[in-house]
Amino acid sequence: MEFALTGELGFVPDWLATHACYSPQKTAVVEAGTGRRFTYHQLNALATQLAHVLVGEGDVQKGDRVSILAPNSAEYLALLFACAKVGAIFVPLNHRLALSELVPILQECSPKVLFYGEQFVPTVSKLSEETKHARCIALGQRADGSHLSLGELKLPSTPLPPPLLTPEDPWLILYTSGTTGKPKGAILSQRMITWNAINTALRDLLPSDITLTHTPMFYTGGLNVYTTPLLFLGGTNVIMRSWNAEQALEWIERERVSMFFAVPTQFLQMIESPRFATADLSSLRFVISGGAPCPVSIIEAFAHRGIVFKQGFGLTEVGPNCFCLEGRDSVRKAGSIGFPNFFVRARVVDDEGRDVAPNVVGELVLQTPAMFSGYWKNPEATREAVREGWFYTGDLARVDEEGYFYIAGRKKDMLISGGENVYPAEVEQALLAHPKVADAAVIGVPDAKWGEVGKAIVVLSPGQDATAEEILEFCRARLAKFKVPKSVVFLKTLPRTDSGKVAKQQLRRDFGTGRDQQP
Repeated sequence: MEFALTGELGFVPDWLATHACYSPQKTAVVEAGTGRRFTYHQLNALATQLAHVLVGEGDVQKGDRVSILAPNSAEYLALLFACAKVGAIFVPLNHRLALSELVPILQECSPKVLFYGEQFVPTVSKLSEETKHARCIALGQRADGSHLSLGELKLPSTPLPPPLLTPEDPWLILYTSGTTGKPKGAILSQRMITWNAINTALRDLLPSDITLTHTPMFYTGGLNVYTTPLLFLGGTNVIMRSWNAEQALEWIERERVSMFFAVPTQFLQMIESPRFATADLSSLRFVISGGAPCPVSIIEAFAHRGIVFKQGFGLTEVGPNCFCLEGRDSVRKAGSIGFPNFFVRARVVDDEGRDVAPNVVGELVLQTPAMFSGYWKNPEATREAVREGWFYTGDLARVDEEGYFYIAGRKKDMLISGGENVYPAEVEQALLAHPKVADAAVIGVPDAKWGEVGKAIVVLSPGQDATAEEILEFCRARLAKFKVPKSVVFLKTLPRTDSGKVAKQQLRRDFGTGRDQQP
C-alpha cells in the first residue's frame, strides 16, 4: 500500500492504491456512452501511468500545477489521483469558457502540463502563447502537430516513490463560476477533500452506493458532491460526458444507480421525459437537489415513484456538502436546506458578526475542517472571505424555531424597497408554489417611488397559460405587500450558469432597466 508519512502531522493516504489492495475487482468507474469499466485496480494503474507521464514528460514536481481541458472521463479522475501521487496540484479548466476567459486563468495558475481532449485541438492551438511554458498532451490519439498524445507514449505502471505530503498540501484549484465577477481559484487541500468525504459519508453514503456523475468535473458539483466521497469509500461512479435526461434515466436503470445529485431544472427534465413513468428506478435510495429552490411539484413527482427526495446546500470553498434536508421533511419544510452536516458549524450573523434571532435574516457563516485554504494568488479576497476562522458565504439565511436553515438569497442580490429588505429567494419560493409555474427568478429594478422593486421572471409549465395579474395575485396571498413583485416577465427558460444556477447578471442586463423584451 502506498502512502506518505508526514511525522507529527499524520499521513496522507493514497485512496486508489488503498482500495486497489482492499477490493481490486470492485468497479470504481463506468463511462456512460463508451461502456468502459474500470476496477479499482485498473483505475489505480491508470493513475500510476499518468503520474509517470507527469514526471517523465512534464518534469512535474510537488506544487506544480497540472490542468485539463476535456469532458468527464475515467482519465479525468485518474489524473486527479495521479497529481496526488506526485504532489502536484490539479487545475481543471472550464471547457465552456471563451478563449478570452481561459487566458487569465492559465496566466494565473501557470500549469506545467496541460492535458486536453481531442475535440479541443483547435482551442489549444489558439492558446499556444498562453501554453508555451506547459507541456501539452492530448488524451486520445489526435493531437496538435507539435504536441504528444497519450496513445503514443509508453506508460509504465510501477509505483513511484510517494511524495512527502501533509494534510495542508493543495490537491485542487477549482475556479469559481464567476457569477459576481472574475473567477477566483479556490485552493482545496488534501485535508479539505478528505473531510468533505467524511462529512458526506456520515450523512448519506454507503460503500455499496453507485452514483451518476453528470455535472462537469471542473466544478465542485462534479468532483466533490458525490464523486470523490464515493471513491474515498470504495463505491462506484457512473460518469456521463454531459447531461441528458433520457440517457440519465437509461443509465440509472442499467447500472442500478442508488443515489445522485442534480439541480431542479434537471429533475424537471427527467419528469417531463416519456421514460420517467416507466423506467425502473427501484435501485434509487434517494436523490438530492441543490443549486436553487426546488418546487414541491418536483418533490411530489419523485415521491409518487417511491423515491426519497433530499435537498442540500454547499459551496466550492466549503464542503461542498454542508447541509442536508432529509426526505421526511422535503414537503413539510419545503425551501429549507435542513441541518448542517456532522463536522460543520453554522451561524447566521448581522453586519457586526453577531448571531441573529430565529427567523431574522443575516449572513450565513460556516466553520469546518472541510474549508478551503484561500484563493490562489488573491490574499485580499481570502481575507474578505475568511474572518477569525469563519467563512463568510455571502448568502443570506435564516433559522426557524426548529433549527432548520433557509437560504434567502445572495447578499448582493438583496433589494431594498421603500426601506424594507426583500430577499429574492423567499419570493421565488412563493412563485414556485404556483401550480402553473415551473421556474422563477426575482431581480430588483429601479422605481421612482420606492427606490427599487421586484420583478418576477417566470417560466410556465408545459401547456399552461397565465397572466401577470394571476401570478401577482397568487403572491399577494402569500407575501407581505412590500415583497410582492410589481411586474412579471414570462420566458420559455431561465438562463443558467454551467453549474445550474440562475444567471442573475444576465437577467439584470436584459430586464433590469424597465424596457422588457418578451421573447
